Amino acid sequence: MTEPAPLLSGVRVLEASLLEPAALGMILADLGADVIKVEPPGGDYVRTMAWPIIEGVSLLHWHVNRGKRSVELDLRTEAGVSVFLDLAAQSDIVIEAMRPGALARRGITVERLRERRPDLVICNVSGWGSTGPYRNIPSHGIGFDVWAGLAEPATDDEGFAYMPDHTTVGVRVTPVWGALAVCAALLRARATGVGAQIDLAQSDVAAITNWFRIEGARAYERPEEEVTGNPADGGQRRDPGITGMLGSVRYQYYRTSDGYILLMASEREFWQNFCAAVNRMDLFEGRTGSRYADHARGDRVLQRELQQLFVTRTTAEWVALGNSANCPIAKVNDATSITADPAFAERLPWLPAAEFGTDLMPSPVGLIGEQRVASRRAPRPGEHTAEVLREVLGVTGERLAELRAAGAVPDTHQPDAHQPEKSPGATQ
Repeated sequence: MTEPAPLLSGVRVLEASLLEPAALGMILADLGADVIKVEPPGGDYVRTMAWPIIEGVSLLHWHVNRGKRSVELDLRTEAGVSVFLDLAAQSDIVIEAMRPGALARRGITVERLRERRPDLVICNVSGWGSTGPYRNIPSHGIGFDVWAGLAEPATDDEGFAYMPDHTTVGVRVTPVWGALAVCAALLRARATGVGAQIDLAQSDVAAITNWFRIEGARAYERPEEEVTGNPADGGQRRDPGITGMLGSVRYQYYRTSDGYILLMASEREFWQNFCAAVNRMDLFEGRTGSRYADHARGDRVLQRELQQLFVTRTTAEWVALGNSANCPIAKVNDATSITADPAFAERLPWLPAAEFGTDLMPSPVGLIGEQRVASRRAPRPGEHTAEVLREVLGVTGERLAELRAAGAVPDTHQPDAHQPEKSPGATQ
């Protein structure tokens, strides 16, 4: 049987991006699109940002730019802008993942793009969006999370504020929304010939991801007779979000003999199944609770009983018990222990360092009966310039030399040149 083509086979994406928002193109490449990353002379400085640095290149670059081809163009030159427009005319999607208007300031406006291809899907990804009072303010990813209420400050013993550990949301989730949006827009474009211009702000996505707390707080502004809390607590208003779990017992962390688990027996059925599995029906008979969403909040006696019980077995044994008894129990991992988890090993097999520069997690999108798209390691700056211009635009060697003479295309880099030769900030 012939292997089906990748989901986005035949879709070409032209991407002008800086730093982590480039993950939008990575997601599309993981689904089979041909993603061409247009970089300034010297390349995207993501290669030098953050840590760890592997073989002289940042993990950020190895991860968010895998699966792409790299073309270096100097968009400060008319010839460079002309080549970009030519490439856009042969593409289905153009991604601008920088500050609002970065391409327009180089003469690559929406109008000029539309002249070349009316059904083009254009996706603008920025920090604060193309409108609003913050649109021109620079920021890094954590800034969007703190604005959205996802990373409240902590205070150390000397009274200094610091950033507590949290998973960055705005920059990580925005590419997922972007991939959904551009694929939806592409479906419409192919059916109707009508393109789209998508405006995505990482700050907006951070806030939307925090919807439960924000909308919950808004709901609680209404009178108590209109908006109550959890019925299982007698209607008491808990804080929306995880902070409202304070005092929960049947939905809580517990120490095991070698780590921690999370018990999630808030449904009566699950709670009964658990008590039966550990031969402690006395715990159930005295505390059957509500049918749904009952956390036995504040029941310290029960919490002590459960803690004494959980510490008698290993984490793996409790997870196995939850599986056999039909009760939700999850292992509590950290970033190191999860890689030894059997579910991780089966569901997320490493993209190996030998092929990708460092060990990377694959796309989480699995297709039953099909192989994942064969990806490629993140490119060196301009690694595919000649290849892409020849393949997509039919540029000959003579024409490529002319573009280099005009300053549109930098001289070819050495094969082992991973690092940018100079800061590309002035070209963005």
